[in-house]
Amino acid sequence: MLAQARAAIVATLFFTLLLGVAYPLLVTGVAQLAFPAQAGGSLIRDRSGTVIGSRLIAQSFSAPQYLHPRPSAAGADGYDASASSGSNLGPLNPTLIDRVKGTAEPLRAGGAPIPADAVTASGSGLDPHVSPANARMQAARIAAARGVPLAQVERLLDAHVTPPALGILGQPTVNVLEANLALDSAFGSPQPSSR
Repeated sequence: MLAQARAAIVATLFFTLLLGVAYPLLVTGVAQLAFPAQAGGSLIRDRSGTVIGSRLIAQSFSAPQYLHPRPSAAGADGYDASASSGSNLGPLNPTLIDRVKGTAEPLRAGGAPIPADAVTASGSGLDPHVSPANARMQAARIAAARGVPLAQVERLLDAHVTPPALGILGQPTVNVLEANLALDSAFGSPQPSSR
């Protein structure tokens, strides 16, 4: 019996060290060498090197001169990375219906069809992308708020469309944070408090 217990303890320690320490360190090291930006969180830094966000996590932008992300159900106020989740509300849930109607109402003024991602949250609540149709729908508001021609804003947003992976996997997208940084770079940065 003591021999069996000793063998079990040795096997447990060996596999704990192998699979719980050595393997994760090896995979992390390979990832850091092969894909340093992705392994580090796909961070976006300003000119001074300060981290201002990640390409992978949405931030709240509500000022009219910025591209707005999808609605978020992550956390009480949305866009809370520590509370990443969808709302889990079904399509017939009155709360979801009211939220979508409330979000869609101001967008109806343009008369154009409203893209689904403009009124619905993603599964994580932190999707950093919008569809090109959603970005184009916001172009007039951004141009008016920045006092620049609509065509310039549309060209900038179109230049930030990422095609589907390998040309067929997924949908074209626009990364909201990267597009907003490009808007600031091209047309000037508004006051810091107006994000």
